[in-house]
Amino acid sequence: MHAWLCENPVGVDALTWKEIPTPAPQKGEVLIEIQAASLNFPDLLIVQNKYQMKPELPFVPGSEYAGIIRALGEGVTHLQVGQAVACLSGTGGFGTHTIAPAKLCMPLPAGFPAVDAAAFIMIYATSHHALIDRAQLKAGETVLVLGAAGGVGTSAIQVAKAAGARVIAAASTDEKCALCTSIGADATINYSRENLREAIKTLTDGKGPDVIYDPVGGDFAEPAFRSIAWRGRYLVVGFASGPIPALPFNLALLKGASIVGVFWGDYSRREPQANAAMMDELAQWYAQGKIKPVIDSTMPMKDLKAAYAHMGSRNVKGKLVMVN
Repeated sequence: MHAWLCENPVGVDALTWKEIPTPAPQKGEVLIEIQAASLNFPDLLIVQNKYQMKPELPFVPGSEYAGIIRALGEGVTHLQVGQAVACLSGTGGFGTHTIAPAKLCMPLPAGFPAVDAAAFIMIYATSHHALIDRAQLKAGETVLVLGAAGGVGTSAIQVAKAAGARVIAAASTDEKCALCTSIGADATINYSRENLREAIKTLTDGKGPDVIYDPVGGDFAEPAFRSIAWRGRYLVVGFASGPIPALPFNLALLKGASIVGVFWGDYSRREPQANAAMMDELAQWYAQGKIKPVIDSTMPMKDLKAAYAHMGSRNVKGKLVMVN
C-alpha cells in the first residue's frame, strides 16, 4: 500500500508519499481499501502539531474516509468483507488502505457514493449535534450561520432547513452567498462588504437570530452575539479564522442568552447510543434528499499537498475530497 506519512509534524511540506507494508487488522479492527478521503480543518492542524490529538509518530493523516472492507479482525461480526463503509477515525485516510476500529465504521446503504460518504460524517454529525441537540432548534426559529460556505457551514444550512428553521447565511463573497442560497438559505450576508450587525437587524426586523452557528470565531463573534435574540443560543463550533474570541459575559445576561459549546467528538464517545441514533437519522435524511454534501472538487490522492494549498486559500466551497 501507499500513504502520506507524517514523520515530523512541522507542516504539510514535510509529508511524504511512501510505500509501506499493508497491515493486517487486529481484534476489533477492519482493513479498508480507501476510495475517497475528505480534507478537514483538523487535518491541517494535526500535521502542524497544533491539534488536541497528538498521534504517535510516524502517522498517516486523513481523519475521514470511505471505502471497501478487505479484511476483518477477530471478533468483528457486524461487518463483512466487500462491504462499503465510511469512517471518521482521526488518522489514516490519506493513503490507499488503512486499519480502522470496526465500531467507528458506518455501513453505507446502496446508492451512497464514496465521495459523498467521505465528506459526510464530520460535518453533518457536528451540525446535527449542534443545532438539534445543543441548541434544541425549533421549526420557525431563525438561524444565523457564520462561515456558511465551508464544509460545516453548508451542512448547518441543510440541517437547519430540515428542522424547519429560517436560515441566514453569512459568507465572505457574493459567489459563496450564491452557493448558500442554492442549497436552501433564505437570506445571505456578504460580511466583506456589509455591516454584519446592520444586516442582521434588517433581516430579522430587529429581533435577532434565535441561534447563531459559529465555526469561525475571530472578529465577527462579538458583533454577531450582540445581535442575538432574547433567549438566543450561541453555538461555539470552532475557530477557523484563528483567533479565539473573548465575549463579554454581560451580553449573555442582557439578552438572556446562552453560550453553548459544541464538541461532537466527545459527545460520540460519552453518549454512543444517542450518537448512533443521530447518525441513523442523518443517513435517512440523505436517502430522502434533505441533505447532501457540497463537494468543492475531487483531486487525486497523490495531489494532497495541492489540496492543502487550496484549502489554505480560503476559497473552498463545501468539501475537498481526495480519491484513489
